[in-house]
Amino acid sequence: MKLFPETTLAQLEFDKIKELIVSIVRTEYAKDKIRNLRIHTKKEFIQKELNQSNEYKILLDSGIYFPNDFSINISRELKLLSVSGAALSGEQFLLIRKLCNNTENIFRWFDDDRREFYASLSSVLNNSYYEKTITHLIDDVLDESGHVKDSASEELADIRMKLYRKRNELRRVFERIVSKLNKQGYLADIEESFMNGRRVLAVFAEQKRMVKGILHSESDSRRTSFIEPEETTGLNNEIFSLENEEGKEVYRILKYLTQQLSVYAPLLTTYLHIAGEYDFIRAKAKFAQDINGSLPLIEDRATIKLISAYHPLLLLYNKKNNKKTIPLNLNLDDENRMLVISGPNAGGKTVTLKTVGLLQIMVQSGILVPVSPDSTMGIFKQMMIHIGDTQSIEFELSTYSAHLTHMKHFIENANGKTLFFIDELGSGSDPNLGGAFAEVILEELAKKHSLGIVTTHYLNLKVMANKVSGVFNGAMQFDEKKLLPLYQLKVGSPGSSYTFSIAERIGLDKSLINRARKLVDENHFKLDLLLNKSEQDLQKINAEKKQLNQLLHENEQLKKEMQIFINKEKHKQEIEKLKLSNKIAEDKFVYLKDMERKLKSFVGEWKKTEDKDAVIKMIQSLLYSQNDKFRIEKQNKQVNELYEEIIGEISIGNKVKMKQNRQIGIVKEIRGKKALIQVGKIPILVNLNELVMIKEKVTTE
Repeated sequence: MKLFPETTLAQLEFDKIKELIVSIVRTEYAKDKIRNLRIHTKKEFIQKELNQSNEYKILLDSGIYFPNDFSINISRELKLLSVSGAALSGEQFLLIRKLCNNTENIFRWFDDDRREFYASLSSVLNNSYYEKTITHLIDDVLDESGHVKDSASEELADIRMKLYRKRNELRRVFERIVSKLNKQGYLADIEESFMNGRRVLAVFAEQKRMVKGILHSESDSRRTSFIEPEETTGLNNEIFSLENEEGKEVYRILKYLTQQLSVYAPLLTTYLHIAGEYDFIRAKAKFAQDINGSLPLIEDRATIKLISAYHPLLLLYNKKNNKKTIPLNLNLDDENRMLVISGPNAGGKTVTLKTVGLLQIMVQSGILVPVSPDSTMGIFKQMMIHIGDTQSIEFELSTYSAHLTHMKHFIENANGKTLFFIDELGSGSDPNLGGAFAEVILEELAKKHSLGIVTTHYLNLKVMANKVSGVFNGAMQFDEKKLLPLYQLKVGSPGSSYTFSIAERIGLDKSLINRARKLVDENHFKLDLLLNKSEQDLQKINAEKKQLNQLLHENEQLKKEMQIFINKEKHKQEIEKLKLSNKIAEDKFVYLKDMERKLKSFVGEWKKTEDKDAVIKMIQSLLYSQNDKFRIEKQNKQVNELYEEIIGEISIGNKVKMKQNRQIGIVKEIRGKKALIQVGKIPILVNLNELVMIKEKVTTE
């Protein structure tokens, strides 16, 4: 992306974003890449880097471990691999092995499912492969501590065996000498020590002539002399010679191993870059977590649709100080290309400019931005900004001269792929003349089909925004009563500068305010007053709208709760019906099982007996008794609906119910323990204990 002026990134504070990300990384590769971050203009590069950051952010949000733990810069060691005659140390080879292990873990982590789900992250491994031969070569030579193994060569094994034997022999001889001299009282408390890699005796200074050997040193107090015994000198010389041979053989082995691995130097460099690349992606993902960054929709055209967008640095600052940050909503496209923002000073106009500019730079650099995922961001080939005082002492340009110089560059170089930002267009000159020039500049930029944002206090630009195609108004909201900016952008209408309102609220003398009003063009003053009133009315309407939406939301919530309650009741009724249905079905099932059992017994009886008529009668009896049972149950139900039982002594004229067949009758006579009852037209004599006195139920309409 082409930037104008050269200080664009600094003015938009993109350098601060990079330093915040640098503070997260662990590798030099990632630090260099962030500090030299490219601002891409091709969609495939932008989309790839954004997808990588987003996929890693998903891992972080989900708490999924990604196996990239190598952060040591071993580029120097890898360069030495390619140098003829070089020999890396055991510690350096261990670092190379750790790099290989790190790469192996990454390749293993990306199984088939993860390669598909994290396609952008796995693309870092494209055109690379894991070579296990490297670790095998190192493991054949070195142990876990980086020391060359005895088995690395036959010569080394032979030398170390000789060393082992000579050292054991030296130990036995030395212990014998120490024991002897100790008994004689010649040795100091420490008895022995090491000087120049050789084992020596700690002898009292006054006894040093009594011990034959080589004097190596004396203590600072001159009370102790360190002597190598004559008996061990030969052994020490032999050991020293063997150690020298061992060192030469170890160096030869390491040199040969370096030569063997030199062919893999380019591959190992790729491994180091892979580790750095994932560290770079991880840092961007963690920064995205800090700023609530998301992946917007990227389109390969000049467009900006920001939903709930935040300035990342302002968001972090406010979060640290427990302050609320007001989101920005903005749409720039082919129809609405240039936004003219007006409103009072310190109301957030410049912050709005910087927010849009910084977010665009971040997106085209592959950094997730604090916007709603439903946002859409396009791609621009160049960005031009004019923010703040651009006076140049070096070239003796005034503020307005520098302003016009910048505007000249804008007009001459802007095109349909340009995104521009101008803070206080036309400022620094006579208001009328500056306003006229500002209007002309805006018209020219409109002809170039560029997208941009302009802030101004000029009324003519506010009026112009409604006339020129593609140019539209916006205003930063302001609370006139509290004299506080609301830092909220409202698109569609211009805003007032609140010049006189602010003067009145702070208590400036009214006579001074009135004198100032008289000096202002009447139409100009009326227009500003109208803008002031319309903005306050709009704020009032928005507040009422917000309250209405809240009530609607509460009403909708109550409706949902009521529906849930109704659904629960319906569910209960369904359960009761199901229980009743299951009970009936269960009774029928028991009945059918019983009938099946009896009928099977009848079939068996039929096969056994010759008296077939008797079996038929048994079957008829069973079927008819069941029919009688159903009939009686139906009759009982009808009786229970019409009559209710009462307690009392049965007498003539009472209505009674027979317990056996549930028939209803009227008592005509009492004959001892029996009663004559009239059932329909038939008189029946029944025992009194088989009767229950009843009365008709009273029904209420």
